[in-house]
Amino acid sequence: MGIAGTGLFYTSTLPSDKSSSRNSSQIIDIQPIVRPEDRLKMGFFKRLITPDDEEALVDGCRELVLENEDKALRHLKKATHLADGAYLAGFLALKNSQFDKASEYLSKAAEHSKALNRYFDKYGISATMSLLITEEISVHVEPNIRGVLLGLVEVCQSQEKWEDAIECLNRLRRMEPEDVVIKLSLAEILMESKSGDTKVNKKIIQLAEGVDNESEVHAALFLYKAKALRNLKLFAAGRDVLTKALRRKKGR
Repeated sequence: MGIAGTGLFYTSTLPSDKSSSRNSSQIIDIQPIVRPEDRLKMGFFKRLITPDDEEALVDGCRELVLENEDKALRHLKKATHLADGAYLAGFLALKNSQFDKASEYLSKAAEHSKALNRYFDKYGISATMSLLITEEISVHVEPNIRGVLLGLVEVCQSQEKWEDAIECLNRLRRMEPEDVVIKLSLAEILMESKSGDTKVNKKIIQLAEGVDNESEVHAALFLYKAKALRNLKLFAAGRDVLTKALRRKKGR
């Protein structure tokens, strides 16, 4: 079950419909499909033995499934010292333009990144978020250090804290040097914050070196490369990059 605009998906394994080699007269026991919101509902005795923070996390996830984002965030704020709670609260705060809170929560999730997914796995939740990388490109991020740092980059960018955003992206590049989404995000922030700097334009051009035009993300990186070439008065080279980008029509 996916909730539009939140990126939260609730998944449940259904019985297989593959044919069985057993006798066809055997009774097939198919379990009833339980509604996602009921799977995330705790009974009275369950709540007695569940820690308050974990209970708040489950209640927050349930409200997200029911599309009650404000209620979800109120619950999740009580679970932000759990990595999973901080992750969800951070992205919800970012969506609501609560940038200081988003930074606080996502920083906590980054600090405890090794614990991410512990409770999502326990309750069968796939918490994948949709994140705007540029004005044209959105990507899906998962509850791991990469997704959290990309979220922090967007928070810093919204606050015009360019150096903090660049620091997060450089940390990501050290972990995944060839990740084209990270390269694109860095190119966009460099272009937005320091487009008049010759060294910065050369850095943007370097980010696109050796990259093929394989997707809309790659094409967007080519666009920033062409802008950097234009800023350096290398017009013919910029034209050639854009011509190469235009050769791919799918997803453009």
